[in-house]
Amino acid sequence: MSAPLWSGEALIAALGARLVGAMPGAITGASIDTRTIEPGEAFFAILGEARDGHDFVAGALDKGAGLAVIDEAHADAFSGAGPYAVVSDVLKAMERAGVARRAELKAGVVAVTGSVGKTGTKEALRLVLSRQGKTHAPVASYNNHWGVPLTLCRTPADVRYGVYEIGMSNPGEILPLAKQVTPDVAVVTTVQPVHLAAFASLDDIAEEKGSIFAALKAGGTAILNADIPQAGLLRRLAEAGPAGRIVTFGESADADVKLLSCALKADVSTVDALVHGRPVTYKLGSPGKHIVLNSLAVLAAVEALGADLALAALALSDLVPPAGRGARQSLEAPGGPFTLIDESYNGNPASMRAAIENLGRIPVSGRGRRIAVLGDMLELGPSGPALHEELAEAVLANGVDKVFACGPLMRGLYDGLPSAIRGAYAAQASGLEPLVLDAIRAGDVVTVKGSLGSRMGPIVKAIAARFPAVPADE
Repeated sequence: MSAPLWSGEALIAALGARLVGAMPGAITGASIDTRTIEPGEAFFAILGEARDGHDFVAGALDKGAGLAVIDEAHADAFSGAGPYAVVSDVLKAMERAGVARRAELKAGVVAVTGSVGKTGTKEALRLVLSRQGKTHAPVASYNNHWGVPLTLCRTPADVRYGVYEIGMSNPGEILPLAKQVTPDVAVVTTVQPVHLAAFASLDDIAEEKGSIFAALKAGGTAILNADIPQAGLLRRLAEAGPAGRIVTFGESADADVKLLSCALKADVSTVDALVHGRPVTYKLGSPGKHIVLNSLAVLAAVEALGADLALAALALSDLVPPAGRGARQSLEAPGGPFTLIDESYNGNPASMRAAIENLGRIPVSGRGRRIAVLGDMLELGPSGPALHEELAEAVLANGVDKVFACGPLMRGLYDGLPSAIRGAYAAQASGLEPLVLDAIRAGDVVTVKGSLGSRMGPIVKAIAARFPAVPADE
């Protein structure tokens, strides 16, 4: 039986709270969502963008929460047994508890950021490190102002490795989150034109991403992409911080973890690399050149932690794309199966091109076609229209047969394509959905991709609901 996540006394002390009601015993987890809360967990009533967690305190306790963390402004509104941990600010208290847990850890801690590839790299690190010891990493993309402290609060004290994802949408967000994590190893996967609505240039984005290095534990390792124009800027940021070591990865001749060659196939890749001069050959269960390059960062982090490099490379064969980030389904259309690729969680110029390139590698059967269902890439600022129009080159170069598009920005791409490739256009994803459903036929390969705010996920769900899954043994 696993040890409790916190004792009641330890959590109350870490929160800096006053207790109302009986001291709880074992606290088994931490939650901000009553839909998924489990008995014995602490419920943090944080203020969200649309809801105030205090509206759900009673429901959390009814479901067996071991403790409700509330603020002083709402303390008089609650009565009954509780127990309640009363603080001045719930989010700040959760941050204090997360920092307290980090201070207890004897684990090797990795923090990952970057314009693209954060979540995939985090999941790859979770996979390879969990084969070597107890490992904790966030569920989903818990990389923001509440996701990072919540993940720290949820970290068991006895883990051997901790992996944390650090995200941002605006300037000044990376460093405060990274300081909570105080990583032994910090990774910047890449710098790409993402969130340009909030940043004037790619160098400004690099400055923000590279601020993660200032939060490193003294003597820690900074890992950065050697292939991007901002590599020198990132190195200077790392040199200005507490890093004791700087490691580069990529295809560049002077990269410390260097890609020698790779064979890119429809569903896997094989990789030959040098890790600080040591040859390593491995298979990746998740396809794409971008995944290959990110796997180099994974191996660099493994080496920096002192974990077993050979075991990590072997584990990468079991890497599979998660839902919304390349997960595949084989579904049955009239006359035969087709393939659905779910890329609906995010969309930016780099990941969009990677998805289109992957689509181009997948063979179709019979009268099947390569179909791209694309929604707007958001938060690109004034560059947005041009960045969408420029995707036409990737569409044409990778043998995409039909493009179905939605959103005002994707209109520019759609109108610039040859008429034979234009499948259908709609102003919103909801209008595009029935057109896509009616178009799919046996042998097709269908990729659905766009920014989360473009609402492409429901199209994926509608396709999966319309067409039954092909049995696994077929």
